Amino acid sequence: MQITIATWNINSLRLRQSLLNHVMDGLKPDIICLQETKVPDELFPEAVADTIGFPHVLKRGMKSYNGVAILSRFPLTVVDDTPDWCAKNDCRHLAAQVSAHGTLLTVHNFYVPAGGDIPDREQNPKFAHKLDFIEEARAHFAAYPPVRAVLVGDLNIAPLEHDVWSHKQLLDVVSHTPVETAGLNAWMAQGFVDAVRHFVPADQKLYTWWSYRNRDWAASNRGRRLDHAWVTKDLVSGLQGYKILKEARDWEQPSDHVPVGITLSI
Repeated sequence: MQITIATWNINSLRLRQSLLNHVMDGLKPDIICLQETKVPDELFPEAVADTIGFPHVLKRGMKSYNGVAILSRFPLTVVDDTPDWCAKNDCRHLAAQVSAHGTLLTVHNFYVPAGGDIPDREQNPKFAHKLDFIEEARAHFAAYPPVRAVLVGDLNIAPLEHDVWSHKQLLDVVSHTPVETAGLNAWMAQGFVDAVRHFVPADQKLYTWWSYRNRDWAASNRGRRLDHAWVTKDLVSGLQGYKILKEARDWEQPSDHVPVGITLSI
């Protein structure tokens, strides 16, 4: 049996909740993992899941910032023993066990700190937070090797040369600096495989984010691949395909990120 898992930094759920219908049309997911929901749990628009036919919802949100949610066709059980990353309690990770087609699967939904503008730990506390978050995640999954797990989300790092529009020009730009890419690759190495690059060779350009600052984002095409989907090594043989919903960048009031989906046999 197959399952499709989508990830999307929606950049405000209450502002863009109607766009989830387009995600359903474009990716036909069974599970949607959202980041930057920007809504506390008590104000979460529960009806949005019913509208798209998903009866199961988990959320972890706060006012105005961050926030993650998982919407699913299948029953979800929250994984309670996840760390409080960097002791900030800032709603950047939600993990769930999914009961689908008679089997269990763990889904991790992450929103990694963006890191500010200055790529220097001493000068920029936001960058220090990002590096510490990545290292804590690496160490956690090294201590608890994942099995039958999918990790998705806005990881805010474009790790490969062709995950950005210009490797040379972005080496000193937060999201593509060597210290960030090394950290993300070390985290992935704790039992995960890049599910999208499983299908797309590393020498091909691939983006999921285009800045709002680009007046004509498609013409300039100065993108970065900040949104990722990883699977544990025991699931690699089940990978069936992926889709990056690039047209989402042209939706009315779009997020600067576009949805990404992967399909696997479980």
